[in-house]
Amino acid sequence: MSGRVLVPLPDRDFDTTEVAVPWKVLTEAGWEVVFATERGATPACDPRLLTGVLFGQLGAAPDALACYRELERTPAFQAPLAWDALDLADYAGLLLPGGHAPGMKQYLGSQALQSRIAAFWSLGRPVAAICHGVLVLARAKDPATGASVLAGTRTTCLPKYMERAAFLITCWRLGRYYRTYPAYVQDEVTAALGDPALFERGPRTLTKRGTRDDDGPTFVVEDGRYVSARWPGDAWAFARRFLASLEGTQEVAA
Repeated sequence: MSGRVLVPLPDRDFDTTEVAVPWKVLTEAGWEVVFATERGATPACDPRLLTGVLFGQLGAAPDALACYRELERTPAFQAPLAWDALDLADYAGLLLPGGHAPGMKQYLGSQALQSRIAAFWSLGRPVAAICHGVLVLARAKDPATGASVLAGTRTTCLPKYMERAAFLITCWRLGRYYRTYPAYVQDEVTAALGDPALFERGPRTLTKRGTRDDDGPTFVVEDGRYVSARWPGDAWAFARRFLASLEGTQEVAA
């Protein structure tokens, strides 16, 4: 079974791994991944993640880099749709990747995009969000209640200890590169849930990443048709769980 999955992006600075790895998993399974930027510009990931954030470290892993180099040559990536041209009914699922560099604010802070995301959420179809991507859902409002569409939903996101550690390690050279907003991602997401107990931080880790063949270090939260994860190290497991949600939804519909 297959269908179309929507992946909105900023023009620049998204996380390499959180886009390329899910794209690889989904397309290998026969799904069409459709990208969309604000006005249809060709997007580009955070360039530091291609070479290493600091002294060649903290960048994307080699397997994710290989996926990205393959992705950036595809027509779907080179010619994305515009956010306001999307017909949401055309998509079986929605994936919201993250990233922390300044260009992400175009995507994370867009009220127009948040409105479209809230409309898709109301369709009851599978949604996946990872790292800062969870902020888009946290900020998207249910028009009937004014509350976040995530209210009452179990989720994870970039944990505060990870965001703080990355900032403290790099701030002497990169300033606030790892602090996208004054508030920590975890704090804003938790506030949007209504009940702090719905936030799941997961086990502590700073270096161990999952791979195509090893989900051991990963942490993914599922609540019905919604799948969330913390950081690039969860991307392979996150993508596979989202794929399972998509395929499970299609089986039920059939």
